[in-house]
Amino acid sequence: MIKAIHIINYKYFFMKPVCKIFSCLLLLIFSMQLDTRAQNDNKIRIIMIGAHPDDCDDDGGGTAAIFAKMGYAVKFVSVTNGDAGHQVIGGAELAKRRFAEAQEAGKRLGVVYDVLDNHDGQLMPTLEVRLQIIKKIREWNADIVIAPRPNDYHPDHRYTGVLVQDAAYMVAVPNIAPETPALKKNPVFLYFQDRFQRPNPFRPDLAIDITSVFDKKISALDAHESQMYEWLPWIGHYEDKVPKDKTERIKWLAETRKQEIKPEVKSALEKWYGKEKAATIKNAEAFEICEYGSQPDEAMIKKLFPMLGK
Repeated sequence: MIKAIHIINYKYFFMKPVCKIFSCLLLLIFSMQLDTRAQNDNKIRIIMIGAHPDDCDDDGGGTAAIFAKMGYAVKFVSVTNGDAGHQVIGGAELAKRRFAEAQEAGKRLGVVYDVLDNHDGQLMPTLEVRLQIIKKIREWNADIVIAPRPNDYHPDHRYTGVLVQDAAYMVAVPNIAPETPALKKNPVFLYFQDRFQRPNPFRPDLAIDITSVFDKKISALDAHESQMYEWLPWIGHYEDKVPKDKTERIKWLAETRKQEIKPEVKSALEKWYGKEKAATIKNAEAFEICEYGSQPDEAMIKKLFPMLGK
């Protein structure tokens, strides 16, 4: 009996580490297969990076909705947690509220929404934050990266643009942030549209017809109640214009967030959709190709943005 117990104990002692090693090997193989699938996935992968938990929705929500509807993987990243953007609450309480709003907006658009824990209004283009962005782009295996230009009224917007520019080459350098595998190809980097003229105005290299999903974009913005109906009206001195009724609020939001299609954006729409189709477009989002990252030709742009011309 004692001998049998010794044998059982010996087997248990021997088998435990063997099983552990075997399990680890299976996990490693499974992870490698997932990584290979991600690398070989023909579906376009898009990551939009904004400074605050409503920026991507405002600047690229329509385009994101179209990509998501087509079955492509879209992620929004807010580089700050938005903990300063309110006239009454702030800090952890506001950050928690804005995170919840971002998750709801993501559901409405069909995108993944990440919020980094950097303080709103205090963002700096540091190495630490640059590495956070490099990691996010790599983890998503992005084909397209869209961010603000580095000239804007808000320092967080400017520095988000700088941070993404600084990451544009480094995402493919294996010895930078080596814990996250480097991309095998550099993504195409683009800028969101803005109104700023100096040192140079925004150039619409491509424009997307978002008329069919404009309501969905507005629905996502509606999820950011702390911003659309409270903070922005307060800081902009138009609180009295915000309707109390929920239905009226959404109508008001759609009207106030509707962007005029400027002549240069109209020209871009005509280029990609033709004059006849462009004349019917009521809502659009435009993007400028960044000089950093992959430089796409017209054929590559059509491949990356398959909704163009449709």
